[in-house]
Amino acid sequence: MTSSFAQTLAAAKAGDGWAFDALFNTWNPRITGFVRGRGISDSDDVVNEIFLGVFRSIGSFNGDEAAFRAWIFRIARNKIADEYRSTARRPPQTTLAHRPLVRGGDVEIDVEQRLGNERLHLLLAHLTDEQREVLALRVIGDFTIDQIAEITGKRRGSVKQLQRRALRRLERLLAEESEADSSVDPYPSGHNRR
Repeated sequence: MTSSFAQTLAAAKAGDGWAFDALFNTWNPRITGFVRGRGISDSDDVVNEIFLGVFRSIGSFNGDEAAFRAWIFRIARNKIADEYRSTARRPPQTTLAHRPLVRGGDVEIDVEQRLGNERLHLLLAHLTDEQREVLALRVIGDFTIDQIAEITGKRRGSVKQLQRRALRRLERLLAEESEADSSVDPYPSGHNRR
């Protein structure tokens, strides 16, 4: 266990605010990516609930940084399952997508990132929930196959198979996209071909 993690963990267990901030800032990007990768529509609320759960039960955690990483992703996985169950019980709602106006920054980069995220979510929507979960844990969580098996309660071979099928499916989808893009006439009728 690195001394800085051990110190931060001890301070968090003692209730020091700076330690909670440090843990949140360290783990928030990965947990947020994992939640979004699982297709949760209101990811910010779910991520906040995950961290509330982490901070409420941090006193009972014992282990090193690797064990903490597995522990926090298990909490995230359970909260996502709760969200799926809760969503299934709620009647469908029609809402307007609202994004706050962000001033400053590079508009071109912002647009490219949003399009990239939307495209990624569209591709991931073609996978099963189990495949999305395994890929999110592997890519975003940076877990090994054995760690994913432990977190999900699946056998190692099942995790490998889910990952392999997901990657093959994504490869086929990207190939189909590429074929569709190459079959589009760059000079539509009526366009002047100089």
